[in-house]
Amino acid sequence: MTNLKRERFVKVREKFDLSDLVIVESPHKAKTVKRYLSGDYEVVASMGHLRDLPKSKLGVDIDNDFEPHYINIKDKESLIKEIKKKAKGCDRVYLAGDPDREGEAISWHLAQLLGLDMSEKNRVAFNEITKTGIEAGMSHPRTIDLNLVNAQQTRRILDRIVGYKLSPFLWRKIRRGLSAGRVQSVAVKMICDREEEIRAFVSQEYWSIDGKFLARSSRKAFSAKVNAVDGKKPELKSKEEADEVLARLEGAEFVIDKVKKSVHRKTPAAPFTTSTLQQEASRRLGFQGRRTMKAAQELYEGLDINGLGATGLITYMRTDSLRISDEARAAAYSFIKEKYGDKYIPDKPKVYKTKGSAQDAHEAIRPTDPRITPDIVKASGVTADQYKLYRLIWERFIASQMSNCLMDTMSVDIMANGVNFKATGYSVKFDGFTVLYEESKDEEEEKKNVLPAISKGDVLRAKEITGKQLKPTALGEVTNQLMSEHFDKIVDVKFTANMEQSLDDIESGKTEWVKTLKKFYKEFDSELTKAETEMEGKRVKVPDEATDEVCEVCGKPMVIKIGRYGKFMACSGFPECTNTRRIVQETGGNCPYCGKRVLLKKSKKGKKYYGCEDNPQCSFMTWDLPTEEKCPTCGSTLFQKGGKNGILICHKPDCGYQRSLSNEG
Repeated sequence: MTNLKRERFVKVREKFDLSDLVIVESPHKAKTVKRYLSGDYEVVASMGHLRDLPKSKLGVDIDNDFEPHYINIKDKESLIKEIKKKAKGCDRVYLAGDPDREGEAISWHLAQLLGLDMSEKNRVAFNEITKTGIEAGMSHPRTIDLNLVNAQQTRRILDRIVGYKLSPFLWRKIRRGLSAGRVQSVAVKMICDREEEIRAFVSQEYWSIDGKFLARSSRKAFSAKVNAVDGKKPELKSKEEADEVLARLEGAEFVIDKVKKSVHRKTPAAPFTTSTLQQEASRRLGFQGRRTMKAAQELYEGLDINGLGATGLITYMRTDSLRISDEARAAAYSFIKEKYGDKYIPDKPKVYKTKGSAQDAHEAIRPTDPRITPDIVKASGVTADQYKLYRLIWERFIASQMSNCLMDTMSVDIMANGVNFKATGYSVKFDGFTVLYEESKDEEEEKKNVLPAISKGDVLRAKEITGKQLKPTALGEVTNQLMSEHFDKIVDVKFTANMEQSLDDIESGKTEWVKTLKKFYKEFDSELTKAETEMEGKRVKVPDEATDEVCEVCGKPMVIKIGRYGKFMACSGFPECTNTRRIVQETGGNCPYCGKRVLLKKSKKGKKYYGCEDNPQCSFMTWDLPTEEKCPTCGSTLFQKGGKNGILICHKPDCGYQRSLSNEG
């Protein structure tokens, strides 16, 4: 710490009594905050909420302005006593919950439990758990923002009403255990609506022919599609027509006929907001939203880093702002220059505009110090989730401050016996930010086709010439149909968006929270009463899910049923045929020991691995991912070991083939 910073920090400390208590949510955060405050501050963790609505009943007095009846959480009683005791022995208490609605509500509940004066400036918030962030928070204490508290309280009461009033109705009419939360109900409806569109589409048979080609200058194949046959656009309406074209390609020479080039500038993606972080963590890491936010919370609160101690690694992770501080940008530039050189720093600073309706109270999600690289974090013994998410956030932020990527885009025509294949893609002229990070895409067609260095007249080798859908379950469709018929407002996407806007209006003081709840409940209660009347004595049967599998006992189709222990396959001929079997997930790979299917399996602890379907007769199992590629030596399935920069390896005994992936682009 510089002398100037130390003097400033001492002045901040002198403003407060030396026997103050700071209350945060978690032990991780408490440990990190304590590191930056003097020994005269005591820092304790509330372990999240200390009070909540009771689990055994609704806990909301609907007839009395939706007054919530909060109770102390049972397993928190001893902690509440401990915090009360510590607060009694301190001159002043600071409530340092996270800087959002939830953190404000936790602070308000603490103030109620401790009997604090609501007009006192005892609320402090840290946008990042660093020296600077804590110093800034402690320098600007404020009163508890009741608008923020009421916005959180409204959301909690809304969810409680929907959950405790609607879920029992679904249990009686469909199946016990169903949940009718506001968000998941909308998500199911969107999936079901999409599936209905697919089913309503009148399909016409259409065939296409795709090719994968290898140039002499590259070991990585690129894709191209048949674009014309004898100068005309082909309409292949049957397998026979497609086979005619394939026959023309047998033994043909594939020659580059045309190459068109242009230069395209690709800009880096903006730093993460909460929603984009969750989306990218889902695409890249397979994390669900809750898993992402748990790891992000831990990174924000602080972890033990080698040589640094307890350190907050990222800024606050609940934000829809794209703003970056000048200090953070300068720190990024310093790291980029040292690591990659001046040409990777843009001529003008990258400024990303936050959407008009977004709150700009916090910065975008970024590392608190770019010099703390993912490798440093990994070497400090953090969990796999913490490391993976930190690396994602760190790379996205650093890349967002780097130079554009310059690409030579190409359109290539390949001719073979009158058949024209067309490929579009690019080769990299200057990698820029992509040397570090490139945003992933949901849709396959959005992915670019990387083309090697090729010229007109080059002869290619044809590697292959050939002719992820989200589907609702039967239970989901039945539930959605009932919800759509009787509770159309709950599953309406616009309703959910409008409700979020109402919560924002409560937060900003524009709308009164009780008025919002009254308006919602009047319509909801009317719909529930009507549904109860219309469905009296009725129960909805969940249909079995059809499969392509055939019963090996009687030859009838197998269906998916849901039993006490989850899903299983059963013969549709029940009760005449009682054959059942486990549901297995194929990988497309074959066992290197016996040639049978390799299946995705789970250990007793829930960890995924891959094994032969003939287990225990065949002992093959591996953590390595089966691929579609075959071993060039023995023809067995190749397995990917160590991620995208690892190796492809053949597990067939006595083969020994393996190939590095790190140089294949």
